[in-house]
Amino acid sequence: MSAVVSKWNELADIKDELAARDWFMGTSGNLAIKVHTDPLQFLVTASGKDKRKRTLEDFLLVDRDGKAVEETHLKPSAETLLHCSVFQKTLAGCSLHVHTVANNVISELYGTEGKVAFQYQELIKAFDFWEEDAKLTIPIIHNHAHIPDLASEFQEHIHADKGAVLIRNHGITVWGKDGFEAKKLLEACEFLFQYQLALINAKSNFK
Repeated sequence: MSAVVSKWNELADIKDELAARDWFMGTSGNLAIKVHTDPLQFLVTASGKDKRKRTLEDFLLVDRDGKAVEETHLKPSAETLLHCSVFQKTLAGCSLHVHTVANNVISELYGTEGKVAFQYQELIKAFDFWEEDAKLTIPIIHNHAHIPDLASEFQEHIHADKGAVLIRNHGITVWGKDGFEAKKLLEACEFLFQYQLALINAKSNFK
């Protein structure tokens, strides 16, 4: 099995699992997985596709700049430049971007602070925070309509081979060494966001 086919199937499996959770409403969201390091090439979701369906046109192979490697009528997802930044700056093998109600609300609640932090939560261990008083901080950046501007601000927060960045009222991008790790980090973030919203609601009801 070629590297492209193997990575295609891996990314398709991730897409199927996230789609089953309704994390791709209105064709939103996009996924990317590295196929080759030198030259840098990766698979990315094609724009405008219903991600609840599995087809032969779900992904296309692009280069380090997000340009299609071969002639195709498919268009890379709008946020492909975010994935380019991840793969250019780190050794990450997979990058996932989804829009959920929870991550949008969290990004709005804490947007003026430019970050949201979690401490004394078991799920931060997904990011390798093991100390008892460790704190996971996820940056929140402005939702620039111009994607190159969005990518420019986004890449300022790429400091390691795994991480997460929230875009205010837009969604979250996470990346990790492979598809398994990236999905694990995404699941951890979404749990933390839903927990925080539930905690805020519970506190307001007890006043």
